[in-house]
Amino acid sequence: MFIQTESTPNPATLKFLPGQTVLETGTADFPTREVADASPLAMRIFGIDGTTGVFFGNDFVTVTKAEAAEWDHVKPAVLGAIMEHFQSGQPVMAGEAQPASGHAEHTGPDGEIVGQIKELLDTRVRPAVAQDGGDITFHGFERGVVYLHMQGACAGCPSSTLTLKMGIENLLRHYIPEVIEVRPVA
Repeated sequence: MFIQTESTPNPATLKFLPGQTVLETGTADFPTREVADASPLAMRIFGIDGTTGVFFGNDFVTVTKAEAAEWDHVKPAVLGAIMEHFQSGQPVMAGEAQPASGHAEHTGPDGEIVGQIKELLDTRVRPAVAQDGGDITFHGFERGVVYLHMQGACAGCPSSTLTLKMGIENLLRHYIPEVIEVRPVA
């Protein structure tokens, strides 16, 4: 098994490409070890000193390290953990655990606008963000403000505010006049 790695705009995060499907659908975000019980692979990666976050996409694993940790020490251990996991035959997600769909449901008078926002996020934004080892999820639309959550490499990335404001906000405002602003949620 050959696992490629790619840097991301976030220097604390690396993207690992195992050359096979990680998740069939959706994404899974494990920002802390305490929420990683649903995934044997995430638990294995969190067993490595210096790891602080794990994120799964369709064909990649994004790992975030602690500020004090060095990639020279963490990267080989993560490569080994991913290889061991896939060779073990264990599932990435345990039992009935389902990855996130990437969108919160929204009903009400703004339903049509929300549908347009989600469509743009799915077709234009999420593929680009996935290239950088992350994801973005819709959390709501209220009084012209779109609330989004950054995950994976995008969470805590120095350029995430620029991505939200200059990239995503401008795109949404261009296509959907009702959108005034984009704000991040934790």
